Order: sequence, then structure tokens, then C-alpha cells
Amino acid sequence: MFLKKSTTDKSKIKNIVTVDAYNNKSYLFKNNTFQASEKLGYNKSNFVTSYLGNKDIITTTVEISRSIPEEDISDILDIKAYEELGLDQAKNYTISYVESETEDEERKFHLFVAEPENLEDLFLPLKKQTKYFDLIVPAPLLYKSLYSKEILSSNGTHSFIYFTQNDAFITFYHDGEYLYSKSLDFSLEQIYERYCEIIGEQVDRKEFFSTFETEGLKAIDSEYQENLMKIFSEVFITINDIIIYAKRAFQLDAIDHMFIGSINGPVIGLDEYGQNYLGLQSSDFNFNYEINNDEWYTDQLQYLMLLNALEYMEDPSFTVNLTMFPRPPMFAKRASGQFILATAASIFIGIAYPLTYLIGSYTNEAKIYTLNLKNAELTKETKKYKKILSEKKKKISALDKEIATLLKTYNAKSKTLSSIYDKKVHYRLKSGIFYTFAKELDQFGVHIDNIYTKENTVWVALVSSNDRKFTELIQYISNQHFDELKSINIELIQKDPESNFYKGLLKVDLK
Repeated sequence: MFLKKSTTDKSKIKNIVTVDAYNNKSYLFKNNTFQASEKLGYNKSNFVTSYLGNKDIITTTVEISRSIPEEDISDILDIKAYEELGLDQAKNYTISYVESETEDEERKFHLFVAEPENLEDLFLPLKKQTKYFDLIVPAPLLYKSLYSKEILSSNGTHSFIYFTQNDAFITFYHDGEYLYSKSLDFSLEQIYERYCEIIGEQVDRKEFFSTFETEGLKAIDSEYQENLMKIFSEVFITINDIIIYAKRAFQLDAIDHMFIGSINGPVIGLDEYGQNYLGLQSSDFNFNYEINNDEWYTDQLQYLMLLNALEYMEDPSFTVNLTMFPRPPMFAKRASGQFILATAASIFIGIAYPLTYLIGSYTNEAKIYTLNLKNAELTKETKKYKKILSEKKKKISALDKEIATLLKTYNAKSKTLSSIYDKKVHYRLKSGIFYTFAKELDQFGVHIDNIYTKENTVWVALVSSNDRKFTELIQYISNQHFDELKSINIELIQKDPESNFYKGLLKVDLK
């Protein structure tokens, strides 16, 4: 499922509801006030948004030719997602993308893939209350609104590290554009479990998180502080490896700033610890969004969902939308609504003339009125059924055309998938060919000086003490592998005057 244009009527949207489906917390933005909402409910004037955690999405970057027409891009990226990520062909994944600005000959796209089972497990229980989700954003793309709203400068490279109860991930942005993201195996729950593992006993969970949120890495209890710092040394070892990879893979000179935060608020001492450990300028991920809120701290992802919703309502191409549960269109745009309106109009038109005729006829003569009324009713019935038959014939014709179009699309997809399968299953492994050649060359005392391949043709530079061995080798290969070869030939044989060895260039064309 690719990025679709919003069908939301902005004139009827009055509120924005942000939903964290992982901990069932929601906020309502109304009258420039952003407050926690105790209960979700259906209201067609609400714009409902949420996010999908980094651990629940699959990402990759692909490049395609600029010559590909715009109308074909979504299909090409769909196929590439299945190929590059090895997706199950039997599943209908939710796939969306965002293009990365580049001046290269190839266009670069970041693909975001979600399994339908994950989306249903996470959002279906909430959909029973909200009835729809207008926008579901991949968590790494939430940070984009910080640049569009000019909360952060678009210059330089930034990394964002965020800990939630069941996930933790690092995201890189360069010049205000998404670059790369990676999940960390150090969610808040995993940090708690690791702490219990270190001390060798199960500590009170509520007490642990209370100390963690109020004292952080500068806890009064020295043993608690020491064990927590051990855990975060492991965290930053992992982060350092990811930073090294990102700098090498995306040719980054440096990471200009690192922001660290958590769902429960800034972790005291963590930005300082990260700065000392990684040597990067660090600060808490906690911005002043200039939005009225009475809480001492609100999950920053809730704010980011709000900012993304505001941007998306203005421009649906602003971010990726992974929703499987969009709001239904307006009544007049639904098929059922159009049918009801059309039926009502035709009934009104159908009875307008008979009703007028009825009044005129009644004033003249009751008997004529009765006969004409019956005639009008029969005529109306006839027209009604003729019209129904005509509409049905038109619908049948339209459905026949739609079936033909879908069949054509299905056949095209089937051919593409068959081609992909054929390449994956029947691709000839060149390593096997090289192994066979090496074995047979050694058998005849012939050595390889160089080897080159192109598609199904192999050129081998040979060296031997006797040029007759070349002939014996060719004869043996021709006899043993005649059903695998198109041709085999020694294109050049010459004697090296310095070493008295013979050199030959063998060309083999494979079937």
C-alpha cells in the first residue's frame, strides 16, 4: 500500500488526537491546548494520528532510474521491496516511501514496510473506539517536523536516541532529511531486566523506575548508580558501533549533535555521560513547543505526532502514512450515498409530473383522473424497471472493463514474480564453475594466471610447461561438459622467452 492523498476534509477538523498504541495513552489538541485524554471515542471532527515503533518496521534504501515514469514508480518500488528485503510473496505488506533529495543520476527512496498482522494487533483494538486512524507515521520520521517547524536548524548531522517502555532506537538526520535508523536492544523494560540480572535478584519494578526517573545516573545509592552505569556503558558501546557504521555508509564527516530522551522524561546525567563516552555534543531531547500543557513532562513523541499531523493536514506528501484504517469518505462520495441520492432524485422527478397532472385532472373529472392515475402508475413502473435494467447493464459493462483491467495487471505482476523466482532459483553459481575449472586444470598440470567473466562467458589465462597440455585439457573439458558448453577455444598460445613456460588464453561460452 503506497502513500495516498488525504481524503480528510480540513474544514471539518477541529481537534487532533495523538495516540500511543503501545501504552494506550492519548492526548487531545483543542483550542491550542494539548492535554492527556482519559478515554478515546469517535468524533468525526477529530483528526486521529499515531506512530509505528522502529522495531515494528522494516526499512531499506533503493535507487531507481530517473527515466522511470511517475505513474510506474510505486509498482517498481513495491517489487524492489519484496526483492531487497526478501518479503513473503504470499503477504500483502503495507509499503510506503519517501524520496531523498539527490543530484545523482539515480533517484533514491527510503522504503518503510509494515506487516499487516502487526498493524492489526496494535491498532484494531483502538480502532473500535476511534473508528479510524487518519495518519500512522513510522517513528524515525517523526523528527522531520522539528526541521519543518524550524525548531532545529536544518544544517549539519543530528542523531536522536529515544527510550520507550518496549523499544529504543537511534535515528540520523542530515541537513534536515531522514538518513538512517536502528533499533537498540535496550528498551526501558530490557534495562530493568538487565539490572536484575546484574545484581542477581528481582528488584521491585516500581521502585527501580521511580529511582531511575528521579535520580538517573546520579543516584544517591552508589551500588544502584554503578550497576546502571554498567548497563549504559553497554548501551553506548552499541551506539558507538552504529555511529561508526553510519558515518562510513553515508560518508558523514561528523555527528554535530546528539539528542537523548525517554518516554518518562530526561534521564538525569545521561546526556553528560553520553558526551563523555562518545565525545559528541549531547543534550536532553526535550523541546519547548510553545503549546499550552499543564504537565511537568509530556512524552516527546506525543508532541511530534501532533506536529506531523498539522503538517500532513496541509500537505499529505509531507510524511509517510502507514494507516490501514482511514476514515470513510463523505456520504455523497460513498457508493451507497450516491445510490441513495440518485434514487431519491429519480423518485422526486418521477412523481413530480404525475402529481401535477393528478391535480389538474381531479378538477376536471374524477373518472378521467382515476383512469389517468392508473395509467401514470403503470407508466412509472415501466420506466422504473427500464431504468433499473439500463443501470444494471451499465454496471455490468463497467465491471467487465474493470475485470479486464485487473486481469491485465494480475498477468503483468505474475510475469514479474515468475521472472524473479526464475532468477533466484535457476541462477548459475559461478563459484561452482570456478571450482570445477580449478580441479580439472590441476589434474592436467595447468595453472591459472588470471580469470575474467562476463555474463555466461569465461576467459582464463593459462600457464603450463608444455603446450600439449592445453590441447589435452580442452579435449577433456569438451568431452566431460559438452552439454553445458556452447563453445570452448584457445584464442592464443605463446611461449614465454624468459621462463620457457607456455601461456594460453582459454575462452569458454556457457549455455
